[in-house]
Amino acid sequence: MNKMDFTEFDKKPEGMVNYLRYNGPHFSERLARFAIGKMQKGYKRLDPVSKERLEKLLDEAKVEIENGQLADALYVVNMAYADFWGSTLTEEKQLALFVKDYLDDEDGYDGIAFNRFLADCARKGVAIPWEEVI
Repeated sequence: MNKMDFTEFDKKPEGMVNYLRYNGPHFSERLARFAIGKMQKGYKRLDPVSKERLEKLLDEAKVEIENGQLADALYVVNMAYADFWGSTLTEEKQLALFVKDYLDDEDGYDGIAFNRFLADCARKGVAIPWEEVI
């Protein structure tokens, strides 16, 4: 069954349209850094998981991401770390598997992490500096 993407009808800022031309519904490294910079853990600014640590985490857990890109995975690992680490997720392998499950969800869709981020920004009133994050 082919479902319609209702976001096609959204009026998008020119900067966002330009961003999508280059990145599609995925994070650039700059956008991932911007998004991660907004995350908190325990009402404090998040000490982020770096790209190098993410790669090591995935490698050690023998986890391979099939959908999404490394910058998408970087956003997801930091979101999971901020929101679930220490309660639902207590081991690094669980963190790596969460990233895979989130991005490779069989009933998910291309750009799921990016779209979650957009929805969160819209709900919280966070302006995205599109031209700066391409």
